[in-house]
Amino acid sequence: MLQHKTFKARYYHGLNLIPSLGPIKTRRLIQHFGLPEQVWKATPDELAEIEGFSRPMAERIVQERSKIDLERTWEDVLKRGCSVITWEDADYPLLLQEIYDPPPILYFSGDIKVINGYCLAIVGSRRHSIYGKEIAYKFASKLSNYGLSIVSGMARGIDTWAHKGVLDAGGKTAAVLGCGLDICYPPENRSVMEKIQVSGIVISEFPPGSQPLPQNFPRRNRIISGLSQGTIVIEAGEKSGALITTDFALEQGREVFAVPGSIASPYSKGCHKLLKEGAKLVEKVEDILEEISLPSLTKDSFSPASKDDTKRVLSNGSGLEKQQQLEPDEITLLEFIPYEPLTLEDIVCLSKMPLSLVNTLLLELEMKRVIKQLPGKYFVRN
Repeated sequence: MLQHKTFKARYYHGLNLIPSLGPIKTRRLIQHFGLPEQVWKATPDELAEIEGFSRPMAERIVQERSKIDLERTWEDVLKRGCSVITWEDADYPLLLQEIYDPPPILYFSGDIKVINGYCLAIVGSRRHSIYGKEIAYKFASKLSNYGLSIVSGMARGIDTWAHKGVLDAGGKTAAVLGCGLDICYPPENRSVMEKIQVSGIVISEFPPGSQPLPQNFPRRNRIISGLSQGTIVIEAGEKSGALITTDFALEQGREVFAVPGSIASPYSKGCHKLLKEGAKLVEKVEDILEEISLPSLTKDSFSPASKDDTKRVLSNGSGLEKQQQLEPDEITLLEFIPYEPLTLEDIVCLSKMPLSLVNTLLLELEMKRVIKQLPGKYFVRN
């Protein structure tokens, strides 16, 4: 059985290397010929008989195919330790099969079961605020505690913090790459990628050796949304790539959620645009859970059953659990300190408290790790 699967997979891999073929053309050819092996061996005349394939296109496909050493390239996939899955395999993700142009073959490292369960995508800007970082980390952590797999693109910024939140919570996460599995992009995420390969899955439709070219990322984004029941956007500029992912999600009939931010923040303009267009406004993870259909979750599981897990997640870096230990004046002042840096003068102005009292309370809050001080006498909620 395994040999039979491997035999077919090498032909799927070969077809994936032909520049003139994409997922839609490949599917049409396999539906016509029946087997990927027969597609691989088809003559220009046989290809030109198919609707949508002109004679010049057929000849170009055969010419490109002739430059590929199928056995050598397949051996290269195996030597690099990549696992593969094709349309024909039983464990190909069901949700991904439903999209308009599902990848004929996926290369992966890790546990394929991670993307065969219930998945949610978290995406956002590479450039982000402290607020965005905190929300991405906490939402990913808590959602993973409900048994959901979190899908993202391992890009700098929000994607990375979502993956880290899941990893620190001991959950399952999937990183979808816009390059080959043998390339870590961005390079500084090497340790994150290695951790995901152990406890989650790193996946790509691009064969080993594929560089992270700009045109690859929209294709990557359709897989992120295609694997997921819904996509959550946490900070996105007006032209953020995260909005491409939401466009795919809408085309695929999936839910789109957006986290609001400051009206003054350029990182939230994309989210606010989505909200104006009808995206679900999200203030807490329960807002998401109420919208998606998860038979394994009930309203009762939104609170008492997960308190221990939630407390563990929050204690990984947010300091929010310590708010229960605050004095009344500290709680009052904390209300005026956002997740974005604010000057001492602004805090005094907003709180209308004496400067001496504010200084004392800020010191106490910092010692309790609820806030932190940044250079220039700026303060931000932890």
